[in-house]
Amino acid sequence: IPFCKQACHYCNFHFSTSLKHKEAVLRAMEQELSYFAGQGWQGPAETVYFGGGTPSLLSVDEIERFIEAVARLFGLAKGAEVTLEANPDDLDLTKIKALKDSPVNRLSVGIQSFDADELRWMNRAHTPAQALESLEAIARNFENYSLDLIYGIPGSDLKRWESNLSRALEFSPPHISAYALTVEPKTALHSFVKRGLSPDVDEGAAQEQFRLLVQTLEEKGYDHYEISNFALPGFYSRNNSAYWQGKSYLGIGPAAHSYDGKKRWWNPAHNLRYVKALEQGGFPGEVEALSVRDQYNEAVMMGLRTRWGVSLTKVREEFGPNYEAYLKRQAAPYLQDQLLFLDADTLYTARKGKFLVDGIASDLFMINLK
Repeated sequence: IPFCKQACHYCNFHFSTSLKHKEAVLRAMEQELSYFAGQGWQGPAETVYFGGGTPSLLSVDEIERFIEAVARLFGLAKGAEVTLEANPDDLDLTKIKALKDSPVNRLSVGIQSFDADELRWMNRAHTPAQALESLEAIARNFENYSLDLIYGIPGSDLKRWESNLSRALEFSPPHISAYALTVEPKTALHSFVKRGLSPDVDEGAAQEQFRLLVQTLEEKGYDHYEISNFALPGFYSRNNSAYWQGKSYLGIGPAAHSYDGKKRWWNPAHNLRYVKALEQGGFPGEVEALSVRDQYNEAVMMGLRTRWGVSLTKVREEFGPNYEAYLKRQAAPYLQDQLLFLDADTLYTARKGKFLVDGIASDLFMINLK
């Protein structure tokens, strides 16, 4: 859902702050669902996830319209997880109760911080009071919900980060996603850093905050099941877990990505180009066929980021013995340094390697072997 009230300084996702073409985009998204139903995509859908942008800008009727379209065109599995990303300023009690009475059964709330200065620095649309008020109402009405936090904010420190964690844990949320702030190209934050208007991210400070995050949440009984994601038992995100375990998914809307196990495709990050492609009855996306090497690299990246690890047997069976031998060879120094470890035939990221996992994974990527 590619619409937002205002632009967060750090965000590099596709969105528009103008709702001028909202109805045209929503119609095109329904057309895209119909297109893929006609291409033979099989249901029933196990999860439906409204991401963005800010999906909570939609009315409950508009949200239900898409869920009904999925159910009609593909079928919706019994007990399917239906998640709506939402911002606190969109979630008054009336809307929360209306969502509770809809097929939406999980909310993912973009809190990011409970600190007023940090929210202003990020250019978030909500206040700490709105964050607290929305969480109080959500906790009373939804069994399953998640909240997002951001660490590594320039000028922040361990004390402020600890305060954010403590405030979040007052609600005992079933799921917490915590992301390290990164300075992405073509964002306002990138411009501020480049012009000297904001300090850059301090990697050392971010790493200390990550360590506190992991220690605090694990002590509270959360499973650290993906580098940025923590859940109480029984509350893993089924939607995101499917991505990380290499299952097929269908992305609908401008800039949405899809994957069928062998190829990946993505829609234009431009609302009107996307609408025009669907109005003309065509396929809106660009397609990339994934080589065996690409599939191996993705399996390594996803596996090392999650609690499921990378099975050497699976690597050998899916990609061949050369890939298994290569993986063992590349992993050897990280095993020696105790950044990775082997349990039976599965390679996992050790606790002290978790903050460094993306760099470790890249060293295990296959570069030359076809």
